[in-house]
Amino acid sequence: MARRDFEIPFVGLKPGVHEFSYRINDKFFEAYQPQDFQKCEALIKLSLDKKNGFMLLSFEVGGKVEINCDRCGNMLPIDLWDEFKVLVKLVEEPDIMNEQEENPDVHYISKGESHLHISDWIYEFINLSIPNQRRCRDEEMGGPHCNKEVLAMLEKLDVKKASKPQNTLWKGLEKFKDLDK
Repeated sequence: MARRDFEIPFVGLKPGVHEFSYRINDKFFEAYQPQDFQKCEALIKLSLDKKNGFMLLSFEVGGKVEINCDRCGNMLPIDLWDEFKVLVKLVEEPDIMNEQEENPDVHYISKGESHLHISDWIYEFINLSIPNQRRCRDEEMGGPHCNKEVLAMLEKLDVKKASKPQNTLWKGLEKFKDLDK
């Protein structure tokens, strides 16, 4: 995918809402660092609302990626779905304004700029759409995507932990823990 595919020539756009759509796959991420997912098939819908002096961008992320399961280590298909908004303001000194801006959803570009570069936002929003906890739900555990051997080993460890007798040597010392407060 050419980087120019992710440049929007907003100067030629009339004020109002404009719709864009991007299909993203693994090739898109070659320009970035290696990812911890693969087989990305994402659809990005972008709504650009152009106003006088600013633009409101609404990104809708959908699709699928495969990622290592936190529980068993097998590749697990994960659904992507999220929405993000970015306010782009046209100003005289965008570098200074971007340094001072605390809100990550506000970005400044120069009034002399003619193209809006959105590839970094797409990269960021796809990564943010991936859940932090990467495993199948408990009711799906043991399904076709799970590594049965690893799940069996985890079950054995859990049983050993539950049957291990409690060490009572330190029992009762908790009451002295907060005496100095």
